[in-house]
Amino acid sequence: MDRIQRFIDWTGRATSWLSLVIVVLMATNVLLRYLFRTGSVWSQELEWHLLAPLILFGMSYAFLKGEHVRVDIVYTRFPERWKIAVDVLSALICAAVAVIVIVLSIKYVEQSYVIGEQSQDPGGLPYRWALKALIPLGFAVLFLQSLASAVLSWRRFRQVR
Repeated sequence: MDRIQRFIDWTGRATSWLSLVIVVLMATNVLLRYLFRTGSVWSQELEWHLLAPLILFGMSYAFLKGEHVRVDIVYTRFPERWKIAVDVLSALICAAVAVIVIVLSIKYVEQSYVIGEQSQDPGGLPYRWALKALIPLGFAVLFLQSLASAVLSWRRFRQVR
């Protein structure tokens, strides 16, 4: 579990640098568009090409750090043992959803690869299948984090009386 969480921590920290790149890229695109009345399709597409891995790998990092969404107004009123039970159950549900997304997205990625999908806009980015391939990969990392969280929460559950 420790190795999985170290890997996800490293992945999340590395991926977080994409947010700086995205901000600089967006600011550059806005400046070019409004000050110089110019721009390029590839740089605009690059924004969401960078946003996809930020989100897909950032969700596992957020889960690791406990920054994911939960209904705290109810959760905070639970006894400690109930909170841990909710953590176990939600981690298992998250793992199941991750598996479903992985299974459903593989054919989607495969089809994109087979047809050599790329941007339909002139001057757009090629290899759209590579971006789509991040979907099952990102959810595989989320699956690992979900399992690690479930196991660690289960261990805590067994210790708390």
